[in-house]
Amino acid sequence: MISAQIVKSCLEELTAITKVEFCVQDLNGTLFAKTDNAEVPEESMIVNFCRQPVDSQIIKDHYFFKIMEDDEPVFALTAIGGGEYTMMVAKIAVSELQNLMQAYREKYDRNNFFQNLLLDNLLLVDIHNRAKKLHVNFTAPRAVILIEIETEGDNVAADLIGGIFTAGNGDYLTEVDENSVILIKAVNAMDDYQTVQEAAQICVDMLNTEAMLNVRASYGTIVEDLRSISKSYKEARMAMDVGKIFYAQKNVISYNELGIGRLIYQLPSNLCHVFINEVFGENVPETLDNETLSTINTFFENNLNVSETSRKLFIHRNTLVYRIEKLQKATGLDIRVFEDALTFKIALMVMDYLKYLDAKDY
Repeated sequence: MISAQIVKSCLEELTAITKVEFCVQDLNGTLFAKTDNAEVPEESMIVNFCRQPVDSQIIKDHYFFKIMEDDEPVFALTAIGGGEYTMMVAKIAVSELQNLMQAYREKYDRNNFFQNLLLDNLLLVDIHNRAKKLHVNFTAPRAVILIEIETEGDNVAADLIGGIFTAGNGDYLTEVDENSVILIKAVNAMDDYQTVQEAAQICVDMLNTEAMLNVRASYGTIVEDLRSISKSYKEARMAMDVGKIFYAQKNVISYNELGIGRLIYQLPSNLCHVFINEVFGENVPETLDNETLSTINTFFENNLNVSETSRKLFIHRNTLVYRIEKLQKATGLDIRVFEDALTFKIALMVMDYLKYLDAKDY
């Protein structure tokens, strides 16, 4: 529903140009919006006018017009002043308000359509019919980008993103909760993930720098038609959760790049506990200090190369070897051996996942 403030702004602009005063009331005669100097007709006068089968009426120096929506009257507009000029201006005002109402209704309906589409609440026949009515192309490659905002500011985020990605380009913006904004991004081909990645990065960079918001973005796979949009949304949602657990250093994460993190995320917690006990036995490391974690991660990043790792860490080779042997003594795993390194890496990820589950339950 269009707001009274928008109607008032539209009428004030017309009044500033034409010098004609306007008043808009609902079918019961209750005031909805008016210009500053407009007289408000009596409620009974408006009710009587709305009950008549005519679209317009002249009473003294007041021109009454019905504002229609789907061929049904929803408001009555009064233009104050006599003569053909006032009548012509009033007709322009009615046309402007009806077009505005239609535009806002389509925007609301389209937003509602995409929300239900993302949540998989529509039948296939309903998707086809509503897409046609709302002028949304049913068959077009698209991907869902989920922008999650850690601080308040989703309205600011939606406004900024909406200024770049518009429906005219085939992109649609909506929200399904108060902490996130969802961009349904149109692409040129089913394998055009570079475009999706760039769009997600633009959203993150712009909101971080211009709105000073702390945001993360994730996106699902590209789908070929509207009925599969919910699949891409679920993938983007999973990518967001998995990214927070295993790839916290990334502010944009793709479902296609989750790797083993996606597998671990779908494991039941009891199976994770069994795996940790099998790997470490009674020597489960509850916490690892930052120095140890930095050493392990750098060692993995450099393909288990001791010399390259010590150079990157700015430490002596023997110091690195000492740290690795200390870790081996504590856990029973020698990360210089590929199989032990692989086991240790997976174990660390599983432990991160269990910590996430504990925090979530708490």
